[in-house]
Amino acid sequence: MKKQKMKTRKTAVKRFKVTATGKIMRGHQRHTHLLSKKTASRKRRLVSQVEVDKVDRKRVRSMLGI
Repeated sequence: MKKQKMKTRKTAVKRFKVTATGKIMRGHQRHTHLLSKKTASRKRRLVSQVEVDKVDRKRVRSMLGI
């Protein structure tokens, strides 16, 4: 019996990005709605990408099919 290929979770592809060095990046939470009450500096900070936490890396890599 043939081994099946591992399928990529499409929701994970939309949420995470792998850099050239292999880091997995994600967007900040709390930057989608209720932005009027947040300060401009806070909104700017939330735009940037951050690296996925060490605890979640293994799970995210398997969802991406890496």
